[in-house]
Amino acid sequence: MNDMREVEVVVVGAGQAGLSSGYHLRRTGYEPGRDFVVLDHSPGPGGAWQFRWPSLTYGKVHGMHALPGMELTGADPARPSAQVVPEYFAAYERAFDLRVRRPVDVRSVREGDGGRLLVETSAGDWSTRALINATGTWDRPFWPRYPGQETFRGRQLHTARYPGPQAFAGQRVIVVGGGASGTQHLLELAPYAASTTWVTRRPPVFREGPFDEGAGRAAVALVEERVRQGLPPRSVVSVTGLPLNDAVRQGLEDGVLDRLPMFDRITPTGVEWADGRRVEADVILWATGFRAAIDHLAPLRLREPGGGIRVEGTRAVADPRVHLVGYGPSASTIGANRAGRAAVRDIRRLLSDEPVAA
Repeated sequence: MNDMREVEVVVVGAGQAGLSSGYHLRRTGYEPGRDFVVLDHSPGPGGAWQFRWPSLTYGKVHGMHALPGMELTGADPARPSAQVVPEYFAAYERAFDLRVRRPVDVRSVREGDGGRLLVETSAGDWSTRALINATGTWDRPFWPRYPGQETFRGRQLHTARYPGPQAFAGQRVIVVGGGASGTQHLLELAPYAASTTWVTRRPPVFREGPFDEGAGRAAVALVEERVRQGLPPRSVVSVTGLPLNDAVRQGLEDGVLDRLPMFDRITPTGVEWADGRRVEADVILWATGFRAAIDHLAPLRLREPGGGIRVEGTRAVADPRVHLVGYGPSASTIGANRAGRAAVRDIRRLLSDEPVAA
């Protein structure tokens, strides 16, 4: 049986970027189910937020901006973000009748017939005139490789599988990574772990002041040039610096955030530097970030020699039918909102044969 379905636009992913795109498609007059479909491989609403560790409460969330058209109000800052944000996303999907299909795994996007794209999924195939890719990064945790890594007799895990601080009670933990997750892990682990050691490739930079909308826009602008050049995007958080709040100040004062340079090798019982310094450990926690989850786009050959996809606005330069939202400069929540609007504007012009803005 041929279960091919035809739509004007397929949106892949129902995190902040995907829901923003769905909202703007509806506002433009596209009907969910008939004109566009949102496909999401997660078991429920919430995007990557539903997988965050329990101790990441909503009050600790770094720079969360509301989705377009519906504010998140009255949230208890003491509740886990893995509860607050999915509830908000679920209410948003209902309020705007986005009819997200899940769980659906998108396996590949390739050239179809008649100038259309073929989206192959676990729930059948879709033929579409345009694609909004909003798959984010959570499914591609980045694990650096160091000599001796396979010999370590303790436990190694990534932020993506961090279970909360109680699981490390009485253990010696090395946290690798200079981002917000690394500092949050260290501050949480300190009261439980026997010891913590913080290791980063570069000295951390701490930022004074609130991360408001203006700061978010400035951060987005700093990332844009890389994707214009076809280079792999850096995260928006990587260019904002670490927020210097009261908890971080206390961590600096207590020595919890006393950073060491990157070690040179991993041993069976810990890590070691070239100068002979050693730290013994039971756990290495890699808070080393994520990469864009875009392998399903490989058949379209969008990658540049630099390793990334060259993007103007949200449009893939190599194929104007494909828009990437939540990628590079739009990887923050405020960036995703803006990117969803921009992608829909360009797609409307593309599908109506109007000139697409540069």
